[in-house]
Amino acid sequence: MGLRIVILGAPGAGKGTQARKLAEKRGIPHISTGDIFRAHLSEGTEFARQIDPYMKSGALVPDELTIAIVEERLGRPDCRDGYVLDGFPRSLEQTQALERMTASQGPGIDAAIDLRVPDDELVARMGARRTCAECGTIYNLKFNPPKGGGMRCDRNGCGGQLVQRPDDNEDTIRQRLFIYHKTAGPIYEYYEERGILHIVRGDVSPEVVFATVEDIVCGVEVA
Repeated sequence: MGLRIVILGAPGAGKGTQARKLAEKRGIPHISTGDIFRAHLSEGTEFARQIDPYMKSGALVPDELTIAIVEERLGRPDCRDGYVLDGFPRSLEQTQALERMTASQGPGIDAAIDLRVPDDELVARMGARRTCAECGTIYNLKFNPPKGGGMRCDRNGCGGQLVQRPDDNEDTIRQRLFIYHKTAGPIYEYYEERGILHIVRGDVSPEVVFATVEDIVCGVEVA
């Protein structure tokens, strides 16, 4: 069984960027709950019928349903050699469910990497965040703008218009951060007790963050 890595962090901490880079370098899937949900909706699956009301209202998809969807994804053949999880787990229940999923395949998650960024920096970052209206790819005009500038998605030739989410205002962002910190505590404690939690300073350049993430992963591989 290959590497199984969880990337943790508050909204705007850069989880998607780091998870995508790590997955590409290791040749394993980048598993994002947002991507999974959008794929089901575009394919019109049974899961799509269940998650559609939550996605449309902006509410969180319930743990039980999210767990079932992630478990189905991790059971596909391309995940046999490992994966990088981004956006899951988001609660203690999801964390414990992930442990059960992986228990039959080996010792479980190899490392949980938490990207720590001060709240004031996160507010500034999310104010500069833009999302592709077509494929959902997230950009940051400060740290991760589209190649060549402009406001069009350059991922796999998508070309979709980049838009700002209506909830990316300071009051809403700070409320989301408050909720995140409240729910993330038990997840940190769980992985810390297992001895696999690694805290990475995330308020530096993405290149410096990735170098640190790489050092952690290399250490896990050697161990």
